[in-house]
Amino acid sequence: MRVLGIETSCDETAASIVERDADGRATILSNIVRSQLEEHAPYGGVVPELAARAHVSHLDHIIERAAASAGIRLSEVDAVAATAGPGLIGGVLVGLTTAKAIAAALGKPLIAVNHLEAHALTARLTDGIAFPYLMLLVSGGHSQFVLVRGVGDYQRWGTTIDDALGEAFDKVAKLLGLGNPGGPEVEKLASQGDPRRFNFPKPLLKEDRLDFSFSGLKTAVRLAAEQQAPLTDQDVADICASFQRTVAEIVSVRARSALQRYAAELPGQPLRLVVAGGVAANKAIGAALREAADKAGATLIIPPIPLCTDNGAMVAWAGAERLALGATDPLDVAAKARWPLDSADMGLSHGV
Repeated sequence: MRVLGIETSCDETAASIVERDADGRATILSNIVRSQLEEHAPYGGVVPELAARAHVSHLDHIIERAAASAGIRLSEVDAVAATAGPGLIGGVLVGLTTAKAIAAALGKPLIAVNHLEAHALTARLTDGIAFPYLMLLVSGGHSQFVLVRGVGDYQRWGTTIDDALGEAFDKVAKLLGLGNPGGPEVEKLASQGDPRRFNFPKPLLKEDRLDFSFSGLKTAVRLAAEQQAPLTDQDVADICASFQRTVAEIVSVRARSALQRYAAELPGQPLRLVVAGGVAANKAIGAALREAADKAGATLIIPPIPLCTDNGAMVAWAGAERLALGATDPLDVAAKARWPLDSADMGLSHGV
């Protein structure tokens, strides 16, 4: 089957066509992504209204390019999938409404995809792994450990109680006067700094839980910057390096604990940790997670970075996975600004 996937939940306008064969193997026929970095750069972050307008302006063309790149006509797809949430509601509405129009015009099934499920299933798209597996989701405002039992079957083991990891990177970058998005800027400068110069706190790390907290760490970074002001370039690099080291240690410790729980609750199952979301691009965090996985005797799976960040292929694949199990949605399905991955309406028996 071939599925068109549309992604507009934040500041990437994306469309893709993915093919899933009878054995569940995937082929990405096209994957077109347009970033909105230039539109939002003057504002230091994503402006929801501007994001929605950009989706309106560019989505039709992106879909046309996806079909052309795949070498097929839109009428040849078997279904249309679109992110229906969570995300910036204006952007979500643009993508979902477009998908509804295409599905209605072509007489094709519609699949309303949870953006987080699309991330959760990406490792099956890229690596073909079987269920179950443990996932660390670090995407946008989400930092979670999730047990992935199957399509629509997720158990959240831990989450952030305040800022998500990506938000923490962006806020640290902003208070240091760096560019947006903040993650790549912090990582770049961290490579030039002393990671041991500042001893930042590791909130919740001594507690027996799998939750995260990054708000206090962000505050500690701000206080360190104020104490060192005026900051030299080396001060900024050292703060970035120390912050990144602290984050990597927190994530590594939590990953080891999560893998221990997985081994205890699912004895005999292959021990696998999947990392999903844009923060997976950070090399220091990736190295820390690889070390944690190695010590636990687990396999670490990080999909290619272009498929970790927001894209249409992951949405198309999630749609294909659901379609293969007979799950489709009515044309009046609603967009959702909030949509937890472990909510009751994720199940296949309930629809989405």
